[in-house]
Amino acid sequence: MSNIAEYGGGQDQGSGVLVVTTNDVPGYRVERVIGEVFGLTVRSRHIGTQIGASLKSLMGGELKGLTKTLVDSRNQAMERLIEQTRARGGNAVLSMRFDVTEAADLGTEICAYGTAVVIAPAS
Repeated sequence: MSNIAEYGGGQDQGSGVLVVTTNDVPGYRVERVIGEVFGLTVRSRHIGTQIGASLKSLMGGELKGLTKTLVDSRNQAMERLIEQTRARGGNAVLSMRFDVTEAADLGTEICAYGTAVVIAPAS
């Protein structure tokens, strides 16, 4: 079994900002909508990883080096999303999504985005 921290991700439990992919949080009400927030990172391709991935693609199977790079990139984009939310006074992000695109053949752009809000327990 692989190390979950190496090939998985998600928000830091101690961040103070709840990030969900849903439009609401059961048991909470939205007190204030702050607006769209995003975290962005662009990663260039490492020549060693590219060569290894090219060779691996000939034989088939998972490209673990590229998987690890994408996990790290998504986690960094998520951290930046949380920083933006906290800086704007939010304590939650609703409808969070990831978008991944190629950036002019130089690398990969990873964007985490959603709606920053202030939530409170429902009475």
